[in-house]
Formats: sequence, C-alpha cells, structure tokens
Amino acid sequence: MSPEKMVTMANQIATFFMTQPGEDQASRVADHINDFWEPRMRRQLLDYVAAGGEGLSPLLIEATKEVREPAQ
Repeated sequence: MSPEKMVTMANQIATFFMTQPGEDQASRVADHINDFWEPRMRRQLLDYVAAGGEGLSPLLIEATKEVREPAQ
C-alpha cells in the first residue's frame, strides 16, 4: 500500500477513537489495528513510525507502542 494511503487510513482510525469517551484511546486504536490490519500493513506502519512517522497523528504514534510486531 502506498505510504500516503496508509497514513490516511491510520489517521482516520485515530480520529474516530479521539471522539470516544475515556482515557484509553491509544490502546483502542492499537487494538483496532491489531485486530483488523494484516501483518504486512502492521509492519509497514511500524517501519514508517520508526522512520519518523511524518503526517501521523500523535495519538496514532502513541498507539503504535501497543501494535503487535508481525512474525518474521
């Protein structure tokens, strides 16, 4: 997937969870990504964040701390 599309999709998820009540939005973003993104997408996201994460929302970057590393 293109990096631009991945950033858009990831930020849409973060935007949705920002509007939800509670203090665990980052965990809920991570849960969604872990449940619905295939391993290649998670790997791409984690690599993108490691390279600086340009354009990703702060909530999304925080959530990636809980995104599961795909098996190699």
